[in-house]
Formats: sequence, structure tokens, C-alpha cells
Amino acid sequence: MAPYVFPALDRAVHRLTRGKVLLSAQLLPGVVLTSTGAKSGLPRRTPLACMPEDGGDSWILVGSNFGRPGHPAWSHNLLAHPEARVSWKGQDIPVTARLLEGAERAAAWQAVLAFWPPYAAYQARVEREIRLFRIVRR
Repeated sequence: MAPYVFPALDRAVHRLTRGKVLLSAQLLPGVVLTSTGAKSGLPRRTPLACMPEDGGDSWILVGSNFGRPGHPAWSHNLLAHPEARVSWKGQDIPVTARLLEGAERAAAWQAVLAFWPPYAAYQARVEREIRLFRIVRR
């Protein structure tokens, strides 16, 4: 139920508060990602937990999909169209996304687990490697 209810509530509250409030941010920091649909080419808005990085110009997005088998749709969108926007604390910010791989991903994964340990349980439930993206302010 959580994978369906929380994102819908987040989108509604975010819209009503003009980007100033995300319900999920009570647990973890969050952004609303606006990406371009990989197939449709249409804008897609997705509330996501994130891990802010030092300096405030980059964030790590975790494609956990709540520990479900498939990669989340937003991750396919970023692979196809890395230019996106995030709403962060009421600011609309243009960003570029990059899939992390190899040693860079391994280091980021350790930081993500220190930030929010339940991601380890999500990874244990799935056979796929959870995608990590670094999004950087343009």
C-alpha cells in the first residue's frame, strides 16, 4: 500500500503548498523529480526520498522501488533523458542525472546505507542491483 499511497499524497500536498511541503520528508529529505518520460516524452512528476550531498548542489536518488522486483519508471526516464528538474525546499532546480557505477556506486551505496539503513533490506529482497543516481544542479 505504501508504494501507492505515499507518492500520491506527496504529489497532492506538494502541489497545494506550492512546493514547500513533502509529507515523506518527515522521515527522509525529499525532492519532487520532474523527468521526461522515456517512451512518452511527457513530463513525469515523482516524489522521491533523497540524500543531499555536501554543498547543496547535488543529491543521491535511490531506485529502491520499495524493494519491488523492477526498477522504478523514473530511473528509466533519467537513463533516457538525464536533464530534469527537482523541487527542493520550494525551489525549482534544473539538474543533470548520472547513473553511478563501479567504485563510485559502491562508495555512494555505503553512504546511503549509513544515511538510511532500511535500504539494505530492500536490496536483500530483490535480485537486481538498486540503481543510484547523482543529480547535480546545472
